[in-house]
Amino acid sequence: MSASGGAKAIVAALAANLAIAVAKFVAFLFSGSSSMLAEAVHSLADSGNQFLLLIGGKKAQREATPQHPFGYGRERYIYAFLVSIVLFSVGGMFAVYEGYEKISHPHDLEHWYWPVGVLVFAIIAEGFSFRTAIKESNALRGKLTWGQFIKRAKAPELPVVLLEDFGALIGLVLALFGVGLTLATGDAVWDGIGTLCIGILLIAIAIVLALETKSLLLGEAAGAEEVAKIEQAVVDGETVTGLIHMRTLHLGPEELLVAAKVAVQHDDTAAEVARAINEAESRIRAAVPIARVIYLEPDIYSESEAAKGSDREARPGGPTQMPEH
Repeated sequence: MSASGGAKAIVAALAANLAIAVAKFVAFLFSGSSSMLAEAVHSLADSGNQFLLLIGGKKAQREATPQHPFGYGRERYIYAFLVSIVLFSVGGMFAVYEGYEKISHPHDLEHWYWPVGVLVFAIIAEGFSFRTAIKESNALRGKLTWGQFIKRAKAPELPVVLLEDFGALIGLVLALFGVGLTLATGDAVWDGIGTLCIGILLIAIAIVLALETKSLLLGEAAGAEEVAKIEQAVVDGETVTGLIHMRTLHLGPEELLVAAKVAVQHDDTAAEVARAINEAESRIRAAVPIARVIYLEPDIYSESEAAKGSDREARPGGPTQMPEH
């Protein structure tokens, strides 16, 4: 799966959310609808989130330095995690508070046609943004379901925009539902209930984003397809006769670290081994272009050692060998 940042989807979402936020604030001022205020803050938070994604993408392009020798690719994960925090605090918690206040102290809607008109306009604009995000994602997700795509995508931007737009559309429907019932029943409590539902929805989406981005920040391995390609590419059957073990790690959405111990013949010369390692690295990069940092360690394959299974002590997080007393 490609790790495209989906810049087109981000810009489309930013343009839609800025226009919608202005319209919703105007509608709130004329109508006093708490649903409209919650939705206006939601759109403003979403606009800030798109700015964060663009900033993260820009910062991730910086060249590696002695202090950060593997570059800044993970900046995109950090800014995506900040998006989940903004969505939770500014969007979700504010809407929950506003909904509670509206239910506790309801007041009549004024100029009802303002919120209804703005909500219809917002649904159309968000639909355009959501359509763009779906189109961009379809080019990458292949046969994966939408849930699998959001879970497995190494580039955080498209999943973030998809979930934000989906949440925005559902939130707009809830706001329209609250305003409509308020007008139909004359009871402004329904407007507060709609606002409360919007807040709960945004909090749920923020939690999903936080969990997925946390996994990326901790460091995820290459996907099964990429791992299979690397395993196939590393062995030439002559000098490199097998793969003993391998670890992969995403340094960023578009940069993969590959570390492996490979089996060579016991009577190969150092020059032959060095040439075989270089050729194996070239084959890996040809098979998986994002494999930019590769470390291959030659070793003599031993059936007795292989029979012992994986060496847990060599794995990150393995138990520490206690000294004998």
